[in-house]
Amino acid sequence: MRHGNRVDAAPAEDALENPTEEEIIYLWRSLKSGGLSEDEAWHAVVTGMALDMAFARSKSVRRVEQ
Repeated sequence: MRHGNRVDAAPAEDALENPTEEEIIYLWRSLKSGGLSEDEAWHAVVTGMALDMAFARSKSVRRVEQ
């Protein structure tokens, strides 16, 4: 490991990391109006949230060069 690098935690609070119920419903409705069925839109929302949670650790740590 190079001595000029260190690992810093990114800000834990990100507006997109903690969506409100209203934001989720808005996204679902938006997907429905784009041509997806109710079930397809819901699966898209849930899949997106699951992927965000699965990769949340990789977003919370970043490399900083000094």
